[in-house]
Amino acid sequence: QVQLVESGGGLVQPGGSLRLSCAASGFTLDYYAIGWFRQAPGKEREGVSCISSSDGSTYYADSVKGRFTISRDNAKNTVYLQMNSLKPEDTAVYYCARAYHDCSDYDLFGSWGQGTQVTVSS
Repeated sequence: QVQLVESGGGLVQPGGSLRLSCAASGFTLDYYAIGWFRQAPGKEREGVSCISSSDGSTYYADSVKGRFTISRDNAKNTVYLQMNSLKPEDTAVYYCARAYHDCSDYDLFGSWGQGTQVTVSS
């Protein structure tokens, strides 16, 4: 069964850091891009970052460039999102999802996980 499970969220002060994990089962990351998305209260879900399987290219939303870093460990079948210099506006439920091979269209992502809550507050 295809499954993605997010973990690593929590409460952190502004300027702090968190590392989110997206653990894949039922498939390997060799042929899939993994994207991170988030949804804050009262807002629509937005794309945050993505890493492709074909060439390892990475992509970031303008709002997180320079602060977040996406990476993958195919041996562990896990994708990570390192979040530094966190801001209150980063508060959201963070989800991961997959698409075949690359990150060309966020609308093509599916197999969503349940999400992990990130709260940035003093």
